[in-house]
Amino acid sequence: MNTLVFGFFVVAGFAGDKTTTMRWDFEDAAVGKLPSGWVAVRGGKGEGSVWKVVEDKTAPQGAKVLAQVFAKGPNSLFNLCIADKPSVADLDFTISFKAVAGKKDQGGGPVWRYQDSQNYYIVRMNPLEDNFRLYKVVAGKRIMLASADVTLPSGKWHTIRVVQRGNRIQCYLDGKLHFDVKDDTFKKAGKIGLWTKADAQTYFDNLVLRKPE
Repeated sequence: MNTLVFGFFVVAGFAGDKTTTMRWDFEDAAVGKLPSGWVAVRGGKGEGSVWKVVEDKTAPQGAKVLAQVFAKGPNSLFNLCIADKPSVADLDFTISFKAVAGKKDQGGGPVWRYQDSQNYYIVRMNPLEDNFRLYKVVAGKRIMLASADVTLPSGKWHTIRVVQRGNRIQCYLDGKLHFDVKDDTFKKAGKIGLWTKADAQTYFDNLVLRKPE
């Protein structure tokens, strides 16, 4: 196996095939700043989308995590943090998240096939609403594709995994498959990232991006 280390993630290429794994754990990033290769973006209107690396000794991979920390975002605001690279269509993407605070909203999840701040897929868990939902955001409008009633505690680490091959999207929460749907809205490759809404202050860690089997 050939391994190349780039800042905050590892790209591992396996001899004899085209499998590639990218991992972000933010351990080499400076506390209080955005990690290199990431950019904070706002979807919708209002002040917010303040992202930085913070310390959390309970994190699943080291003691540093990437967090949305602004506590006064309006309901109309989507807080996005997008990785500069790579741009992919089919993917197997897993993140760990912990809902820390938020009166209007909590939790969050991964973004993929991101075209711009107005167009992408998002699956998220909201502990305030006790639900897990898959959306597409088209021209800034959020459209629900699937929903499940799920109760999970805030202040604990959980995992979300999304697998997309072509137009088929599968979404897992803590290892359980909840959604298996098809959608043709975004066919092109896009960037990956993280998402919260309104005042949701959420920690993210141990992001792993793979080629789907």
